[in-house]
Amino acid sequence: MTTLRTALAAGAARLAAEGIDGAARDARALLAEATGVPAGRLLIEPDRDLAPSEIVQYQLFLDRRSSNEPVARILARRMFWGRDFQVSPETLDPRPETETLIAAALDLGPVDRFADLGTGTGIIAVTLLAEWPEATALATDIDPACLRVAAANADRHGAGDRLDCLASDWLSEVTGRYALILSNPPYIGADEMAGLAADVAGYDPHLALTDGADGLTAYRRIARGVGPHLLPAGRLMVEIGPTQGGDVADIFHAAGLRDITVLPDLDGRDRVVVARMLG
Repeated sequence: MTTLRTALAAGAARLAAEGIDGAARDARALLAEATGVPAGRLLIEPDRDLAPSEIVQYQLFLDRRSSNEPVARILARRMFWGRDFQVSPETLDPRPETETLIAAALDLGPVDRFADLGTGTGIIAVTLLAEWPEATALATDIDPACLRVAAANADRHGAGDRLDCLASDWLSEVTGRYALILSNPPYIGADEMAGLAADVAGYDPHLALTDGADGLTAYRRIARGVGPHLLPAGRLMVEIGPTQGGDVADIFHAAGLRDITVLPDLDGRDRVVVARMLG
């Protein structure tokens, strides 16, 4: 019989042989999903036998991961800021680096209403709504499929009645003014796409990764249009690529934004730019 212990060891060894980073971690997540045993209990009951159907499902998951499909795509969910979020083929797979943006927003303190541009899965808007139970938010995206995922994630975390979803190309359809506007736009330059890892380039929608140009197009458009939508002293906060801090700061300064700060992620790389609209 195949036990949880032997299945986990064999799966980790297979993924490692395929060159998958984090092979043991990924095998644990896939085995937990295939068997319905929480990942934290796999080592508590290691001699539990797998049913034949569980073995088949686990092998299918391993096949997909061996082909570089990310675990979040296989499971159709991603853990972010301690919460599970649905992901879909139309949405970007959220990255841990985006938690830097969340931490920076929380440091500002709660706001009554904010906007999340290019929301994708809705992780930014929904996470902040969960942390700020009195706040409301607007989430925009050019793709209605992304807005459906964002709305589902808001419902999942009890914030569905506080999130408005709007189909908009950045700020084109946005009305009203906000104390805080956030965005994690596509910032990978066209010349960088060939160097992306296979589990990114092959599975994340390219529209969410790159502008097909220098990686700065979205920042220019947001900076040009944000003025009428920020309250006096309101903040604009964006995620950036690690080499873009100076360029994005210059774009924001040219648009009339001030008090511009570039914040690092946990690895010390530039990750977030914060700016203020002068009142």
